[in-house]
Amino acid sequence: MLSVELHCHSEESYDGRDSVDLLLERAADIGLDAIAVTDHDEITASLEAVERAPLYDLLGIPGIEISTAAGHVLALGIEERIPPALTFADTLARIRDAGGVAVVPHPFQELRHGVLAEISRDELAGADAVEVYNSRLFTGRSNRQARRFARERDLPMTGGSDAHIAEMVGQAVTRVDPPEVTVSAILEEICQGRTAVEGRRTPWRISARQFASGVHRRVAHRLRGFGL
Repeated sequence: MLSVELHCHSEESYDGRDSVDLLLERAADIGLDAIAVTDHDEITASLEAVERAPLYDLLGIPGIEISTAAGHVLALGIEERIPPALTFADTLARIRDAGGVAVVPHPFQELRHGVLAEISRDELAGADAVEVYNSRLFTGRSNRQARRFARERDLPMTGGSDAHIAEMVGQAVTRVDPPEVTVSAILEEICQGRTAVEGRRTPWRISARQFASGVHRRVAHRLRGFGL
């Protein structure tokens, strides 16, 4: 079985802190087999991670966390940027046209851009998979809701750390057993629902630190956007 990190952020995200190399080093140190760097609306660092991952004896999966008009969607296995602010349905179509897999992260966490506040459950069920364990939580309620929904709709399940600092990479992983260690084989296992999810909640002190530093970086990001 492979241990795969499907949801983490580098310094290319407006609220991320660390370099691609730090993320890869952490993943290798804790024995992961593959990692997807999924920055907010940016893909450059993810493609860099794909290129550099073999240096760490890892497989890199290209990806991006897209800010749709309804909330966030992970696009795994794509190598081109999909613009933000499209509808949920249009975003899913663009991901699939690019040969990718659409995973909805933290769908029941409204304060973190979970999509369910803006779309129906039937629309949500149109995704390829649902993230049922996200480590960046203060309680486990939304994870339980996501898992229950995925079971009710017979949707594939994934887990991810949603790490915004390197030391939290691998807090939650998706376990798969593909016939070969390739991006396409791993994504096929996910789409077929042949996954196991393992995770630990990010310690609340670190969650608070990630949140506080993320707010600081978001403010700086917006100020730069205004030319300040």
